[in-house]
Amino acid sequence: MGYVGLPTAVEFHRAGFEVIGMDVDAKRLAAIREGLVDSVSASPDELLDAVNGDGFFLTDEIARVAGADVVIVCVPTPIDSAMVPDTTSLKEACRQVVTHAREGQTIILTSTTFVGCTRSYLAGPLEDRGFRIGRDVFLAFCPERINPGNGTTGLDQVPRIVGGMTPECTAAAAAVVDRITPSLFPVSSPEAAEMAKLVENTFRAVNIALANEFADAARVLEIDTNEVLQAAASKPYGFMPFSPGAGVGGHCIPCDPHYLLWQLRSERVQSPVIDQAMAALASRPVKVVDRAIDLLGQNLRPIRGSRILLVGLAYKPGVEDVRESPALAVAALLRRRGAIISAFDPMVSRLVQDGNGDVIRNGNPPDPDDVDMAIAFTVHPGSDYEWLKRMPLVLDTTYRLDSSPQVVRL
Repeated sequence: MGYVGLPTAVEFHRAGFEVIGMDVDAKRLAAIREGLVDSVSASPDELLDAVNGDGFFLTDEIARVAGADVVIVCVPTPIDSAMVPDTTSLKEACRQVVTHAREGQTIILTSTTFVGCTRSYLAGPLEDRGFRIGRDVFLAFCPERINPGNGTTGLDQVPRIVGGMTPECTAAAAAVVDRITPSLFPVSSPEAAEMAKLVENTFRAVNIALANEFADAARVLEIDTNEVLQAAASKPYGFMPFSPGAGVGGHCIPCDPHYLLWQLRSERVQSPVIDQAMAALASRPVKVVDRAIDLLGQNLRPIRGSRILLVGLAYKPGVEDVRESPALAVAALLRRRGAIISAFDPMVSRLVQDGNGDVIRNGNPPDPDDVDMAIAFTVHPGSDYEWLKRMPLVLDTTYRLDSSPQVVRL
């Protein structure tokens, strides 16, 4: 019941389904019951209305899978420190679904994963139990398309891809998903749907890396990055704007392309463009630190002992999620250089750890006299950042702050 499962459950409940939300984390379920989560497009009141209303149940009892007509698997699919897919949670979730599967069920996998996963983790084991796919049970891959923090395009406004193991499987899954989406795009197989999802997020990763390179070039050539990107975006075809920044965060962009790279390496297929793009994104925090050191040096300040405020710990505007946030990587690098780190993020109310595992204390905007440099990573809509203008020096990695003498872009 994370950033995919919870909004999916709420949408199906809105559509009139009886919903059982299952998660092995009891603390997560308790937080959902209290409305203390941000990973859903509904307002806190709407979430509480759904959770406390008729036909919405939360449980950590996996055996209740057997009582469902439709089972939707949406668990995290991260990567490990070696950039190798970690499918531990997905394997276990699929194993439990297979164990408790019954005749007549429609099973839909939504987690972003490698090509062939639906067939390997679900179809094969179901057949080993004696189920006939497309007759006894119906199995499909329907990749999630959720954009956390997007207040304009909800889950019910995004078309969905559906790829079943058989035409009957596609039809069964489509009949379910059609209730919460404006349109469907059926494909010939789960593998086609799995690959489509990897293409979507790899496309974004490569283009963000390219936008970063253009921003670096524009700075060297003393051209305004935003002006250039806005001018290029005036072309009505053949161009799609992407914003530069300090790197990429969240669960999708830093992770998903590595599922494709891992699989291609196993097939001995080279993918130099994707490889280079992901390497460039991973090294972006180093560029932020180098730029900060250079700017401090221009003001005759060494990095060691400098008081640096990180503005925005969340990986993107409008969310409190700090997973893979570039700000945390930068914090770890700066601390290794001897900097004194503090942070401000109005969306993040808890203590977080940087890339070294050290705690970053998130508080109120500090007095300008207590800061040598502020580095802006994320600015949330509706929050006041006027106080940044009183800071002695601001490194803007968002490319979104208003121009002022003390604000310098990455």
